[in-house]
Formats: sequence, structure tokens, C-alpha cells
Amino acid sequence: MVPADRGAGGRDRGRGDRPGHLPEPGRRGTVFPAVDRGGGPGGVPRGVRHEPAGAPVGVRSRAGPPVVGLGTFGRVADRRATVVRMRRWITMAGLGLAMAGAAAGTETNRVASAMEAFRSGRNQEALRIVELGIKEQPKETRLYNVRAQIHQLTGQFEAAERDLTEAIGIDGNSGWLYQERAQLRFRLGRVEASVADFDRANELAPRMAPQNWQRGIALYYAGRFADGRRQFELHKTVNPDDVENAAWHFLCTAREQGIEKARAQLMPIRGDSRVPMAQIHELFAGKAKPKAVLDAADIGAGSAAVRVQRFYAHFYLALHAEANNDAEGVEDNLRMALILADMDNYMGVTAKVHADRLAAKRAAKTEAKP
Repeated sequence: MVPADRGAGGRDRGRGDRPGHLPEPGRRGTVFPAVDRGGGPGGVPRGVRHEPAGAPVGVRSRAGPPVVGLGTFGRVADRRATVVRMRRWITMAGLGLAMAGAAAGTETNRVASAMEAFRSGRNQEALRIVELGIKEQPKETRLYNVRAQIHQLTGQFEAAERDLTEAIGIDGNSGWLYQERAQLRFRLGRVEASVADFDRANELAPRMAPQNWQRGIALYYAGRFADGRRQFELHKTVNPDDVENAAWHFLCTAREQGIEKARAQLMPIRGDSRVPMAQIHELFAGKAKPKAVLDAADIGAGSAAVRVQRFYAHFYLALHAEANNDAEGVEDNLRMALILADMDNYMGVTAKVHADRLAAKRAAKTEAKP
């Protein structure tokens, strides 16, 4: 969600949307890894550092980094994007470890060796190095965190969650570790457990709470609309011109107070140059039609950015349709958003979580019928 970190059509360049740390409503982070919304909110804003407990110094979670984790490899273009994100994360982690220098112990060498092996494509060797380190230093949370990041980057999300849970069991006072696990649990569709972790992260690292847009999204899906609205209002204090933040604030307010009050309280935004964010804001303000959003998203047809632009267009059209009780609009646009989604992006992940929860509700209704 941080404008400086955003790429065309997305909140975070690496968020996959801002995969990684703390976030904008689709952003990244260091104390809190922000998540890449795929443009959407999530990602930790520039300058934010992770809490030291448990994670490699300097590693950002948001950009598609570890918190959200990179999804499994798919299309060639997606694989290339994933490799770029992986290298970026490894570089950041390496710089952090170098800065830690004398302050770190044997685990620093283990982490550096594991990252070098992973960067060279020797995934199993990287895991073996970390596991040897854990046997030698079973209470070193940094090692569990690095293994969790490797598991996330290779699509082993359940294993990554277990590693983070192990680390939290050793150090239950790390807001960073709770933030990482919260984002991972959200990806796995465990929204309620995710919210509990986000809440704990805010409690343990209150100075980072304004950056935690990912928490706001999870609160929306958990039905805690007033709390979600307040989280997005808090995020506005550090990220005032993010259309996605305004949209999610609108969505929470609409469910809490009604569509008209939500429109009256729509956050004014200036300077969000991502396409088609201006048209999405106009849509939520009641000043534009869906066609205007879709037409804007098609600008630059043939470029790599168009796919991302169209994803955001369809996903926010689906969310807007839901706020207006337009079931057909939700279904049509969500289907298109999922086709276009990048699962290395936090917002792509959010679209999938949304679709999965709707499918679960439909299944429950079907089973309830006599």
C-alpha cells in the first residue's frame, strides 16, 4: 500500500502484491512482513524493520516475501517473477545478516550457508543446513524462521506454519513472528486463527499497528467490521493516499453501518497513480460505472502490466458488487479475478480466500436443505 513501493497496477511491486511483511492493505514489512496485495494493501512501508525476535534481520515479509510466501510455480512468467522475488528476499536477508555481524552467533553462519544453497537451487541442502543448526541450537528462533521462509518459497505452507509455531513456542513475545504466522494462516484460509495472530502482533509491537493493513482485511472476513474500519483508519495515518485502503474501509463501513454511510465516509485519495485505482475510487464513490474501471484497466493492452490491472479491476468490482448485494456481479468478477490472480501476491491470495469462503457458504446452505 505504500505508494513508493507500488508497481503498476499493484500495491507492492513484490507483493505478489506486497508479499512479505507488514503491509499496506496489500503490503510488506519488516517488523511485520508486509504483504503484496498483488497491488492490494499489504507490504511493509519503506523504512520499517522487522522485530528482531525470530527473523533474519532486514528480511521483508511483505513483498511476496515470506509472510505470504511465494506460491507454487505455474506459468513461465509466474516462475520468473517468483525467482526475482526469491533473489530479492535472499539479498535483503543477506544484507541483514551482514549488518548483524558480530552480534550474531553460530546461527548466522548456518543461515548464510542455507540461503546461499537455496539461492543456488539446492533446496534440500539448504533445509539440511538449517536442520543441523536446529539440532545444535534448538532454542534459536532465527533458524526456525529461515526454514519457514524456505518452505513458503517452495509452496510448503503447512510446514512453514509448523516452523513458525515452533518459533513462537520458544519466543512468545515476538510481534514479528505472530505477524508472519498470521499472514500465512490467512493464506491457508484459517481466517479466525489469522486474526488472533494479527491481534497479538499489534499488542506486542504497537508501533507497527498503523502499518498492519493485512489485519484489516482479515477482520473483514472474520466479520469484525468495526475493528476492520478502525484498522484502515489507523493505516491512513501512515499511508494517506492508497485507494485500496479507502476501498476496504468502505467495505467494512458498509457492512457495519450501511452503504450510504460508507459512501459518505469514503476516504478522499490523491496521488494513487496505479491503474485503475482512480476509477475504482470513483466507483466506490458512486461516480463511475464498472465499465469505466474495466476500460481503464485495458490501457496498455499487450503489456505485462495489463494482466495485473485487470486483476485489480475485477477483484474490486467483485467486492463492490458484494457491498451492493449484487450476487451475479460478485460471481462474474471474482471468477475473472481468480483467472488473472498471482498467488505470489497478497491480493491474489485474498481473492482466493474470498472465493473459498463463498463456496463454503454455498455448500453449507446446500447441506442444510432438507
